[in-house]
This record gives sequence, structure tokens and C-alpha cells, in this order.
Amino acid sequence: MGKGMRYLLLMALAGMLAGCEADAPGPAKVAEAPLSDVAFLADDAVWREERRQELSQPDGWTSLVGLHWLELKAHYLGSGTGIANGMRLAVGPPKMGMVEQVDGHVFFTPEDGVALTLDGKPLSGRTQLASDHDETPSVVGFDEGKGSLSVIRRGDRFGLRIKHADAPSRLQFKGLEYWPPQPGWRITGKFIAHPPGKTLPIVDIIGTATDAPNPGVVEFVRDGKTYRIEAMGEPDGGLFLVIADRSSGHGSYPAGRFMDTPGPDAQGNVVLDFNRAYNPPCAFTSFATCPLPPPENRLDLAITAGEKTYAHAATAIAP
Repeated sequence: MGKGMRYLLLMALAGMLAGCEADAPGPAKVAEAPLSDVAFLADDAVWREERRQELSQPDGWTSLVGLHWLELKAHYLGSGTGIANGMRLAVGPPKMGMVEQVDGHVFFTPEDGVALTLDGKPLSGRTQLASDHDETPSVVGFDEGKGSLSVIRRGDRFGLRIKHADAPSRLQFKGLEYWPPQPGWRITGKFIAHPPGKTLPIVDIIGTATDAPNPGVVEFVRDGKTYRIEAMGEPDGGLFLVIADRSSGHGSYPAGRFMDTPGPDAQGNVVLDFNRAYNPPCAFTSFATCPLPPPENRLDLAITAGEKTYAHAATAIAP
């Protein structure tokens, strides 16, 4: 992907447009598309292909097969039956090991003789597992690298996220559907900063509220009306937007969509490309914990652009 792929797509689109012009009879000849539109279509096609590849990676969101919350001080793990204090997994060794909660930390002790890895290296003894809130989350691998176990933290709760390359949701992934790309949905908005340190309460799909960094709001105009989207992230980096609109449940995913944008430029401008609004992981699996749009980001506007809802649910692996 990258510049090479963009160049090939640009040339292909330019060729198709030129062919349409050459074949058109008389005065009905199709006007040559502006080069900027061709480049826009090529870039959008590249982004969509990268998005598809990301979702369908062996450890992508479509590979999720389980989410297990730690309710006891210690749980034994495995796909077998009859495990004491057991947490039965859909995949993996019949007996994998034991996970413990100790003073707000999670530890894992592997079962003797089971081939496991920790961050790609052989795992043989008790170890502390870093969660998704740490700088480098730990990953326990099994099934010769096809499966993985990692720790997530939501509020004061810990859970185990299980992925497997042979997940039906991955093997049966049908690809994505979009509204046609439209340059008119690529809108320049204005970033208005909040006071430093402001946060915004974000509730996820399992009901856990988290205070997210909320550096400012992005204002934009559509059809003469001004809309505002509260942003998360850092203004000197990228912004993360969680939105719902009049298309939610009417073409797009009912619980809302995500958008990523570069930070504002020196004049405070932010480019909102709604053609790149995309579904949260919860659209593809029931084992994700997705943030929901805050009330401020529920727009009275039908955004008929970007990714449509995913309508191809796969059969889950039964433990």
C-alpha cells in the first residue's frame, strides 16, 4: 500500500475517465474530471483497502472469540470442562493456566507442559500481564501463534480478550459497504480549544464511564447550518471523534461511528472527511467494548457518507 498503490489507482481512475470521454458520442461527451477529484477517489480507494486489510488481519477485530471478566481473585483457564473456578475459553488448550488479581494487577501462571508465548517469547513461569491501559500491553500466544490472550481494563474491572485466526467472524468476513465517495462530504471545520485538562465522560457499550481527554470542539457548516463535535485526543496530534447522526440505524451502524482526523493546523482548521467515518469494533463482534457517542455528538444531520452497517454476522465459536 502507500504511494505505489495510490499511483496505480490514480492511473487506473484516470484511464477509466479518459475512456468514458473517448467513447461518448457527439455533444454528450463526458467532461474530463478534475485531477483533484481523481486523486480524491484514488486516496479514498486506498483508505478503504487498508481498512479492509486491518479488519481481516489474523489478530484484527474480526478475530475476537471471547471476552471474560475477572470476577474472582483467581481463575483457571482452558477450553476443557470441569475446571475449578474455571473460565472456559472457546479455543486453546484444555488447560492453559491460572490468572490472578493481586492489588490491582493481573498475573498469569501457565499450565505445566503447555506451549505458550509472552510477547512472542516462550513463557514458562508466573508473570505479570500489562493491560491495554499500559504503554505496552502483554500478549499471551497459544495454538502455535494462531490464538492470543490479552488483558483489558474498564473502570476498576479487568477482562481477558481472546483472539484466534480461525474465528468464524474472520473466516466469514464479507468485506465492507460504503456510500459512494463524495468530495462534498470532505469539510473543513474550525477547532475551538477547551481549557487545558478538560475531560469528557464517555460511556461504553457495557455501561462503563471513562473520562476521556477533551481538548476542544470542532465546528463545521453543512447546508448553512453549524454543527459541533466534541473531540478526544490531543490537539498537537490526531483527534478521535465518536458520532451518531440521522443515518444511524438507517444505513449506518445504529450505535454510531468513529472518525480520525489530523490535529488542527496553525489557523485552527480541521479537515473532516466523513467519507472515512467507520464502524466501531462492536459492529463486527459481540466481544468488544466500544465507546458510545456522547450526547453532544448526536448530530441532527444525515451523514450519507462513509462506512455502512455490517450486516453479515458470523456464527460464534461455541465453548
